[in-house]
Amino acid sequence: MELDLKDKVAVVTGASKGIGLAVVKVLGREGARVVAGSRKTTPELTSLCDIYNVTVVPVDLATTNGPSSLIHAAATKHGKIDVLVNNVGIASPRSSFLDISDDEWQRVFNLTFFSAVRTSRAAMAHLLVNRGVIVNISSINARLPFPMVVDYSAAKAALTNFTKALSEEFAPRGVRINAVAPGPVRTPFWTDPGGFADVVAAGAGVSAQTALDDTVPRNMGISTGRVTEADEVANLVAFLASTRAANITGAEFVIDGGQIKTT
Repeated sequence: MELDLKDKVAVVTGASKGIGLAVVKVLGREGARVVAGSRKTTPELTSLCDIYNVTVVPVDLATTNGPSSLIHAAATKHGKIDVLVNNVGIASPRSSFLDISDDEWQRVFNLTFFSAVRTSRAAMAHLLVNRGVIVNISSINARLPFPMVVDYSAAKAALTNFTKALSEEFAPRGVRINAVAPGPVRTPFWTDPGGFADVVAAGAGVSAQTALDDTVPRNMGISTGRVTEADEVANLVAFLASTRAANITGAEFVIDGGQIKTT
């Protein structure tokens, strides 16, 4: 399917790994000019610069000025912005709500929610001119909160609500805003040492690999029997960013292998 993304300028946050990296790759493959924002780069992200039209902008999106500096860099280089993908976020396994300090709550909200608010605000003038698109990467935890990620769940719920509110204001002016809500995805979020696969593995007495391949899908009721791959999320993002989704806005697209059973 032709997505008509050639020469579109797309800004992707949290682009160094996981879903963000996969989005950069898919958009680059479709011919978009991608500006990848990340606090630090990775060899995988750097390699995409040699294959596609990708520019890496080092930026701390948890700071007040980080999002606006990323948008300024993208607009200065390419003269426009057509697509914004708010992907950056952070979560840590929690033993209890009572163990999370105010500073930790603020850290999670700054990166997971307020970065999207600030980046969207900085990009909106450009998106209005070009009748652009915002895709926010939320989570099924926005509607299916787990105590182990209570702060992350709350931040993603705020992001999902923000998506709808933003769409209500700006869809009549030509800017489409949607959210993608993945379930468990095979990314460093799960697979890094000390990540969620290790936590599940310790509780189940299995290896992290077995936890992600078997325990998580089984215990979480994932109907397909497997977790989602990052490129599957990225393909959905690319579709929503394209003219093929020209009348889709204010929507939340769940990609969780059937984990959420309600309609």
